[in-house]
Amino acid sequence: MPSQDAAHHPAPSSPAGPVVDVERAEAALTEHYPRLVRIAYLVLPSGTGRGRRVLTAHSLTQRALPRTRVPAPAPLSRSAGRDGDPGYALVRLRVVRTALEAGLPLRRRAWPKRAQLPPLLPQVWGLKLFPHPGGADGLALDQRLAALSGPARAACVLRGLERLPDGDVRAVLAAAGVADPDAALAEADRATAAYHLLDSPEFDPCALQARPTDLLRRRRHLNAVLVAGAALAVCGVLLGPAGDGRGPDAAAAPPYPRNPAARAALDPGELTRVSPTAWKTSARVDFSVWPARGGLTGDTALLRRALAVWARPGGSVQVSATPGTPSGGPAGPPQLLYAGAVDGARVVILHDGLRIARYAEPTDGTRGAVLDLARVDGADRAGASAVVLSRTDGNVRYLTAPWVRGAGARDLRAPGSGATDLPLTDGMTPPLAGPALEPGPCTSWNVLQLTDGTGTRLVTDLGELVPAHLTAGRPGAGGAGGTGSATGAASGAEVLRTWAPFACSLSAVRSAGVRSVNAWAFAEQPLPDASGSAAWVCTRAETWRGGGARVLAQFHTPGGRFGAVTAEAEDVPACGARRPQVLAGVLWKSAAGAWYLLAAGSPDVASVGATGGAEGAARGHLLTVRAERGARADLKGTLEDGRSISGLR
Repeated sequence: MPSQDAAHHPAPSSPAGPVVDVERAEAALTEHYPRLVRIAYLVLPSGTGRGRRVLTAHSLTQRALPRTRVPAPAPLSRSAGRDGDPGYALVRLRVVRTALEAGLPLRRRAWPKRAQLPPLLPQVWGLKLFPHPGGADGLALDQRLAALSGPARAACVLRGLERLPDGDVRAVLAAAGVADPDAALAEADRATAAYHLLDSPEFDPCALQARPTDLLRRRRHLNAVLVAGAALAVCGVLLGPAGDGRGPDAAAAPPYPRNPAARAALDPGELTRVSPTAWKTSARVDFSVWPARGGLTGDTALLRRALAVWARPGGSVQVSATPGTPSGGPAGPPQLLYAGAVDGARVVILHDGLRIARYAEPTDGTRGAVLDLARVDGADRAGASAVVLSRTDGNVRYLTAPWVRGAGARDLRAPGSGATDLPLTDGMTPPLAGPALEPGPCTSWNVLQLTDGTGTRLVTDLGELVPAHLTAGRPGAGGAGGTGSATGAASGAEVLRTWAPFACSLSAVRSAGVRSVNAWAFAEQPLPDASGSAAWVCTRAETWRGGGARVLAQFHTPGGRFGAVTAEAEDVPACGARRPQVLAGVLWKSAAGAWYLLAAGSPDVASVGATGGAEGAARGHLLTVRAERGARADLKGTLEDGRSISGLR
């Protein structure tokens, strides 16, 4: 189990055990929403199609919130970490129960359960949404899961995704209404599921692809709706009162009650515009000192539409926000960062101190307008170095900070290839190829290299408005124990070589509100067959909201093109500035066919021990023991200061 010391407030108790109130359950559902939706998606039967399955998973998860205080599930109330939170345990149980009910066949002369009916909400009109396609291994796993019964699928998900022991899995299934949990576990045993794939992007119902529905049928329906709408409009003109229009903001919803603050927030004349040289003398170097750039900064009508849509987006506007980003318009007049024509669209970028808002509309009207929001509070010089202006045909165009002197594009998978210079026009880059996100082998990962007066840094597009800053080195250097370089910009030759085998793992943190990703080569371990030394690297993705940090332990053998993810965890302090210590292990097969358990800890780990499927102990931070294929072991370590550490999982 990964080391977790996230504090949880104790739940109120009753004579029958802990009780979860609605607020605690809502906090757990909001914090772990992507994981809960993934659980529902995996437990649901696949016969309904991936689009219907995605919407049903979101619907079931959102309806898992209880209406009143309810007793917490008893089986996991004594666990540590996420499962020790009674609110999370309750919401997860309700998600599993309703997902199992949704897979039951409808019966004659019996009212269907609510979960068996098509979801009322959410609904998406004109688009089909489904997760990104995976490789052959993911397809094979999906087919194996589809062949299982609902309880067996739930057992596989609780085992593989939630990492619950069989005793807890049995208890959760019984609480969810499964008549024979032992039979479900036995059926799951025969499935031989590749559990590490359950957390892959092809099973993520929160990172979706969109395709149109039947266009001809939609056109016929739209024509009928237009005729009916025209008739209603004529009736409204003839019978309704005068002066009840919605105003010129076609993409905005009807206005809310007017007050001085609301009027100021929607007035283009009140926008804050910063001097082009303000960043040179300001104590803060972040988005607050960006000047207004672009050829349409004087287009009052465009700016008014952007402000109105931000405050009250209409139903036709596509709105997206990074996780943890508050919705709603600005409290007062925001700052104008950019307004101009880019790649066939008019784009406006605004900043209100907490968020970046990007409004874009086609150059020939407002139909198809989009609004993107991203949280950027606490941004520093590195975090405020660029924003995404547009994405078209797999290319990304950035607007860079005024202190950026040069830009280049480079492939993170090819550290020796050098960077290609990019000309900057008023801070705007030309279109450059984004990271490879299509299905198939990951052969490249393109990043943007920026140079300013303090050095060179790399940022990468992770599908959001603000690119993530890439760093490398030991977090919190100078802390307790250990040696190594301080975390810094990933630009030097040695740092680029560190990132190269692990660049493609960045796809695991797409669309998660990531602020920065650090890679730390915490150990080098000689292989037992004398074929060289393997590298252990820990990558940690920090988010703008603080919570939801993602940690991956990865293992790279000599000559290998890619690193292998051996362990991962969320919301743990491992590999972070507060607690950089880490311990991870992997089953490794030698060229001669022998299996070994290899484990490595950070340099301040004094001893390592393994129990369970493989047993052994060693002084120092490296452990090598013979093992059987498929063995599962628990890792424990002792730090130089006497504290204990568990293996990351």
